Amino acid sequence: MVIEKAAVAGTLESSDAQITVEPGGGKVELTIESSVIHQFGKQIRAVVLETLERLDVKDAKIKVVDKGALDCTLKARVECAVYRSAGITENLPWGGVIR
Repeated sequence: MVIEKAAVAGTLESSDAQITVEPGGGKVELTIESSVIHQFGKQIRAVVLETLERLDVKDAKIKVVDKGALDCTLKARVECAVYRSAGITENLPWGGVIR
């Protein structure tokens, strides 16, 4: 999937995450900010990268500001931000449909 423009999904509320997606420079660049980065940083990174891979995103800048989000919330926020950035607004294959 091609990232066409910057897009944001999520909030900075407790138990949520804000994901920003922008066109990249030829690769996936991931930045993570989290108060629990030392405990869960590897898991946050894995969930975000796995979701991007399932969406076939190969060129993007991704910024994650985590406020204690669960894996399912991270996946949903990444999906939403990617769809918004690609201009896809109808017939979205949410959740488990994406493989």
